[in-house]
Amino acid sequence: MAKEDRGFASMDRNKQREIASKGGKAAHQKGTAHEWTSEEAREAGRKGGMASHRRKQEQQGGEMGGNETGSNPEQMIGTDNLP
Repeated sequence: MAKEDRGFASMDRNKQREIASKGGKAAHQKGTAHEWTSEEAREAGRKGGMASHRRKQEQQGGEMGGNETGSNPEQMIGTDNLP
């Protein structure tokens, strides 16, 4: 049996969703599920958007500019202490 033919990732997408849904419901019933605050959700969305933007720039070979120096856009946030 090949590695690709076993485990959760090799299952049909609908079967994966069904199993994951059961796990989420069980965690909520048990009281151990994570409940996102609006601040956590906002931060996660921001990070996802930045990662998506970074991938898009890399696919285009940096044509859009802004990241040629290797600087991390996340590091540029909150730079109010610059001269």
